[in-house]
Amino acid sequence: MPHDDTRPAPPAEGIPDRLYGRRRGHPLRPRQQRLLDLTLPRITLATPATPRDSFPMAAESLWLEVGFGGGEHALELARHNPHAALIASEVFENGLCSLLTTLVPEGQEATAPLPPNLRLWPRDARHLLAALPDASLDRLFLMFPDPWPKARHAKRRFTHPALLPLLAAKLRPGAEWRIASDDPTYQAWVDEVMGAQPFFTLAEHHHTHPNGWPRTRYEAKALREGRSPRWWVWRREPEAGGGAALSGPLPPGA
Repeated sequence: MPHDDTRPAPPAEGIPDRLYGRRRGHPLRPRQQRLLDLTLPRITLATPATPRDSFPMAAESLWLEVGFGGGEHALELARHNPHAALIASEVFENGLCSLLTTLVPEGQEATAPLPPNLRLWPRDARHLLAALPDASLDRLFLMFPDPWPKARHAKRRFTHPALLPLLAAKLRPGAEWRIASDDPTYQAWVDEVMGAQPFFTLAEHHHTHPNGWPRTRYEAKALREGRSPRWWVWRREPEAGGGAALSGPLPPGA
């Protein structure tokens, strides 16, 4: 499936035209290319402005994972929460292939049944957020994001002051934003940024793996290498001002 790599204007001052790095690692194998050509279109979110229309089941809530990496966290969420509609966003093609390989047997890329409560978004997650209805998300996940550790790259971090009004506009009052990171620079950044904003309050903070959070390969790697992950749950404040004015600049197809 071809991917549009055009770069629209950033959603707010201080945020670059994209937050991710490369879109592809090693060259794709034939099986991976078939997954992108045949399977990905079948599971891609079709209508971000009316997201529940893309799910063939009645959903009690709408969740979004930003940057799902290898996909194990998103797959566990979908498997154990059948009544939640989950959108999983990732631009890295090898990561998309990793998730799709788990879902689809070889030779059935065009025919194998797919989870009714899982849809993918293979583009910049900010474009999806701009298109979603306000107050539509019940839970947001940001699991072990790229820390962009150099100071000059801090503007590429998803947890960024300029992006928080948009996130606040899309999460309903009382919704949860779950963040996990093993990088000390990013951990300090989360404490600093989230400690200086009016949209979310800290509901939970863990230094050991909390119950109910699927484990990821990134957590396992961090523990092997001696790093200490941290986990946060931030709750959307009912009375805080939103960021609806930021909903328009990025069209869903950009």
